[in-house]
Amino acid sequence: MNEHAHGHGGDGHHHHHHDHSELSQIELRVRALESILVEKGYVDPAAIDALVETYETKIGPRNGAKVVAKAWSDPEYREWLRGDATAAIASLGFTGRQGEHMVAVENTPDEHNLVVCTLCSCYPWPVLGLPPVWYKSAPYRSRAVIDPRGVLAEFGVTLPRTTRIRVHDSTAEIRYLVVPMRPEGSEGWGEEALAELVTRDSMIGVGLPLRPEQVVR
Repeated sequence: MNEHAHGHGGDGHHHHHHDHSELSQIELRVRALESILVEKGYVDPAAIDALVETYETKIGPRNGAKVVAKAWSDPEYREWLRGDATAAIASLGFTGRQGEHMVAVENTPDEHNLVVCTLCSCYPWPVLGLPPVWYKSAPYRSRAVIDPRGVLAEFGVTLPRTTRIRVHDSTAEIRYLVVPMRPEGSEGWGEEALAELVTRDSMIGVGLPLRPEQVVR
């Protein structure tokens, strides 16, 4: 059932900065700077953790949530996102490194999309912030391909047997954004309210959006 929507190909581009530490040059510099600041007592490590947590779970994915909410409520934007995700996302002001070439894939009752990066941890930073730790882990990277249904079950997502699961391999050239299905009961909601339903995990494909009753309005 697995179908790689986009293979890594043999062009070798994927290997830039992908040494065994799996840290990009920027990340290495940030880590080094953090160490120095913490050592000199300028920065409380807990404060740094809080900052990273904010970027990881609050600021980052909020951008993607706005993209999804607009796609849910604006048919023209949805078509644009489907045809040229990079431009459609950039129109909302979300651009930058790690998001140059975006592809949006939509979940339907018949098909569920799951994103993995089998070689390292390519991830669309401008729309989803920093990748979660599990996204970089070897078990996720291998098992998402071999047993996507089992991986989804571990994340608490059980899909009907009739729903096909497509696994998309994120690469240095192409990053994916999953557009989850709009939850029932959100008819008539504005974009801001809809964005509250969109979780980071639902845009990777390992989760589902929140249901309207789960959000305090």
